Amino acid sequence: MSRRRFLKNLGLAGAGLAIKPLSTSAQTVQPQLPLKDSPLVISTWIHGMEANAGAWSVLENGGAALDAVQKGVAVTESDMNNRSVGLAGRPDRDGHVTLDACIMDHDSRCGSVAFLEDIQHPIDVARAIMDKTPHVMLVGEGAQQWALENGFSKVDFEVPIPEVQKDYENWLIKSEYKTGVNVENHDTIGMLALDASGRMAGACTTSGMAYKIRGRVGDSPIIGAGLFIDGDVGGATATGVGEAMIRTAGCASVVESMRRGASPEEACYEIVQRILKKHPGVNGMQVGFLAMNMQGEYGGYSVYNGFNYALRSKDRNEMVDAKYMRTWG
Repeated sequence: MSRRRFLKNLGLAGAGLAIKPLSTSAQTVQPQLPLKDSPLVISTWIHGMEANAGAWSVLENGGAALDAVQKGVAVTESDMNNRSVGLAGRPDRDGHVTLDACIMDHDSRCGSVAFLEDIQHPIDVARAIMDKTPHVMLVGEGAQQWALENGFSKVDFEVPIPEVQKDYENWLIKSEYKTGVNVENHDTIGMLALDASGRMAGACTTSGMAYKIRGRVGDSPIIGAGLFIDGDVGGATATGVGEAMIRTAGCASVVESMRRGASPEEACYEIVQRILKKHPGVNGMQVGFLAMNMQGEYGGYSVYNGFNYALRSKDRNEMVDAKYMRTWG
């Protein structure tokens, strides 16, 4: 669909002229088989390459997208060189490393955990919450207690890890807090996968902003903000300053744009425009979105240049640069 036609459709929908009434009859919605490159997995930033390899080991053997995204982002959670995902991440301003994660499947089942400490794989806890409880989200001490009661255990190493602790102690000298993407130019890992049966799932996990106020939770564990999947349409995930995604229900908005006919890239472009409109005059705030529809089309868009994502399919294994609105300078 051309951008002109897409924007025209938006105007018609806003005027109430292009909205079809919902059918009252019960219908069974069958998964729509992707049109190209099935199976397929995409994930944010360079650390997505290794994460995609983990997911691909499931997908190439006919496994489910839900299992693939869980295994994929767990690779990044285990990376002791990553300072924005997992227990090797940077702490909050009080010196505690807290983890957030969520997972969502084709049928809108989802699980989420936030403000979790001392457990290596928050994505596994999120999956367990989805599978074993009637709830979507558990947080803080209650989440840790539930995890420990359900087969998880605390790690046996010091957190923060020694090199991160040293950086934290140096930070304390000035205690400067900047709500931007971490200095190594990436933060959250968000992943979307489409399996060979035409089903989609997504996952998102992070240790959050470095030196954040204790108790702060960003978009990563919030369904609709940092991740959203609708098996009738597609999915989206986000990265960057989480408050911007929360204020605009970012990923849910991307999926709804695709429902109205936008391509994944067009849908990401629209929400980036909306965020800039809602945050006039804001400089240095990076936000990036990544989306995929049920036909296996994918795309991304960000506020500033520099956002890229990892792609893995039967014949591709590479990084892709997303389009952007502004240039750093």
